[in-house]
Amino acid sequence: MTTDPIPMSGREMGAVVALLAASSVALTFGFACALPLAAFAAISALVFQSRAAVGAVLAVWLVNQIVGFSFLHYPTDPSTIAWGLALGVIGLLSLGTAFLVLSRLDGLVGILASFLAAFVVYEGAIYIACVASGTGVGSFTAPIVTRIFLINAASFGGLLAARELLARTGLRRRTEASAALHHA
Repeated sequence: MTTDPIPMSGREMGAVVALLAASSVALTFGFACALPLAAFAAISALVFQSRAAVGAVLAVWLVNQIVGFSFLHYPTDPSTIAWGLALGVIGLLSLGTAFLVLSRLDGLVGILASFLAAFVVYEGAIYIACVASGTGVGSFTAPIVTRIFLINAASFGGLLAARELLARTGLRRRTEASAALHHA
């Protein structure tokens, strides 16, 4: 397994971001406040260059917020809106962490370490935000954190499998064929 981003055209990049956003919709309806944003951050670091990865994470986060407030009836009080914004920032922190790990580790070790680091930063930042805001840390019990980790790990596994499928099939072949046509 390579940790290099998949070479993609702008259109292909848009299609992959749309697939990630669609996955966010499905996972938001399935898990509501437990969107696996750390998994999306880690996979975005594997699939995209930094600028596109930021856009992907923000798209996933924004779709989650739209679904949450529009369909799942998240409260519209200032605290909930602030938490929504904080989760976007925390998602970007997780992405930065995944990139940092991938810059130091290659292969399967780098891939798994980038996900674990993104998850630790995600949960750690939420914990710090809970303490700083006075919300309390009562939801940081072993069963709840384990559930969140398992949701993220399963999501990351599924997204990683999709990434490998894209890397081994369609996108790479189309990109190589397109490059060959441009050189001919």
